[in-house]
Amino acid sequence: MARSTGLGKYLRARRGLVRPEDVGLHAVGRRRVPGLRREELATLAGISSDYYLRLEQGRDQHPSPQVIAAIARALQLDEAATAYLHTLAQPDAGSHRTGCPEHAPASIVQLIASWPNTPAFVQDRHMDVLAANVLATALSPVFSPGVNLVRATFLDPEVRRHAGDWDAVAHSAVSRLRALAGPGVDDPRLVELVAELTRCSDQFRRLWARHDIEVAAVPARTFHHWLVGTLELHTEWLAITGTEGQLLVVYHALPGSPSEQALGRLARVAAGSQRQNA
Repeated sequence: MARSTGLGKYLRARRGLVRPEDVGLHAVGRRRVPGLRREELATLAGISSDYYLRLEQGRDQHPSPQVIAAIARALQLDEAATAYLHTLAQPDAGSHRTGCPEHAPASIVQLIASWPNTPAFVQDRHMDVLAANVLATALSPVFSPGVNLVRATFLDPEVRRHAGDWDAVAHSAVSRLRALAGPGVDDPRLVELVAELTRCSDQFRRLWARHDIEVAAVPARTFHHWLVGTLELHTEWLAITGTEGQLLVVYHALPGSPSEQALGRLARVAAGSQRQNA
């Protein structure tokens, strides 16, 4: 059998999540696999079963955009997942990536350092924190340079204690990691990270197997901070031009809200600690 591909793995995973009744099919008899059978999906997409099998097995790695669009409709993918599927059908899209260590642009590091009242940090496509300002690390030590956000989510018990909805945070972390990886699923750094978390966390293994993706920022996150209490903060993910997948992540509170007041108190404490350590 030809080598497996990210496209094939994604198709198998998403096919397993679509129930026959969701697409107007009647489940007759005992089904050996969850979700749709290959021939059922092929029929819904208007392609031959043999051709669809070749796609799942990696024996055809250059399907046309029309075929990918038809399969996306059959799988009932949303706009973001459809775009991701098109990306997976271009296996050379991530081949230029290297294993060299990444650094946040110096101008971005200087910019977020000038924001004393706004937590902000830079992450790369593996969700390693590359840079963070003082308030971000005061909000959570997880937002410290050198920390991998996905690893921390699943292996650091402090994240579970401080996150308002850990299940949602975990799903977002895994879905975002897969979206950032795109077709580069064989990137050595990613392979190493996924292998470690698959070995150490049943929750990660289940979520990674779903092949969900997330390309938009989670609207808000709840933090339970030991010093200033609960904060409801809105999230912005801003792509940094000239980099490969780096994001500037910014948290902010609604003006006049209790969370803004709590964030202000935390900013004053963080600034005081910074002056003492200077």
